Amino acid sequence: MTDGSRALPESLAGRAFTLAEGRAAGLSATDLDGAGLRRPTRGVRTGAVRPRADDLPARCRELLPVLPPAAVFSHATALHLLGVDRPRGLRRPDDVHVEVPETVRRPRRLGVQSHSRPAGREPVLVRDGLPVVLPSRLWTQLAGELDDTELVVLGDALLRRRAPVAALRDLKRAVDRLAPGARGARRLRDALPLVRAGTDSCQETRLRLALVAAGLPCPVVNRPVHDRDGRFVALPDLSYRDERVAVEYDGDVHRTEPRAWRRDVARRQALEHAGWRLITCTADDVRDPARATGWIRAALASRRARRVSRNPPGSS
Repeated sequence: MTDGSRALPESLAGRAFTLAEGRAAGLSATDLDGAGLRRPTRGVRTGAVRPRADDLPARCRELLPVLPPAAVFSHATALHLLGVDRPRGLRRPDDVHVEVPETVRRPRRLGVQSHSRPAGREPVLVRDGLPVVLPSRLWTQLAGELDDTELVVLGDALLRRRAPVAALRDLKRAVDRLAPGARGARRLRDALPLVRAGTDSCQETRLRLALVAAGLPCPVVNRPVHDRDGRFVALPDLSYRDERVAVEYDGDVHRTEPRAWRRDVARRQALEHAGWRLITCTADDVRDPARATGWIRAALASRRARRVSRNPPGSS
């Protein structure tokens, strides 16, 4: 502390604490009201520097000391704390979203949006010391804020290939627990069969859904391709295994980052050498998939025709 009052006890240094905690640690009213302490929210003090406005985890830590014990961070706040890509239509949270059981008084504080859940014990995920709603329940919470496509995008993002935060069975269990008339229940049940585990980006999901909406079969997601000797060839974003057609979504990094570009060239050559056709799509094809679906439809038809010509009906 820098205003002449004594330094914070070690147990309070570098973290937010309640007035009661401060008094229990031996701080006087003068200490607690001193200029060396910040007041991030009513009844809380901290000697730490003010976090950046976009540092949501730090804001949550400063709020946590005065939240009810059963409170969890929820909705868009939980999505950010979990490090999951934000779907379109869901704004970055300006307020902190908190959920408490319906038997507990909802917090009323500036910058806090509070929600109620049914009473009873609810499993909680702890992320970096912060209690967060289970990712599967988060999917059901946000259903009312997303359109049908982005609801699937969020489901895929929770089940992503790297560091997934949920499994498909978790989403199914969360949907099964919903009351028949619950908000978004029908849309969640419709979305569930379209969700795939193991994706790498939201744009991959949007591309896959666009292809299916255009009448193409649903491609397989991120399944390895091996050559005839069993050696690994590539891991295409999307693929049609029988026809040996691979579909890749390339963002701008594939254009601007030399190493990414070289990997793309090597992957294309490896796939073609193994007898695959590779079709590359961009953000333009996600916005207007007509061109890409035409390419893919033609490639599938060509591969099927070639397969039939090599193995005509009735041949032994």
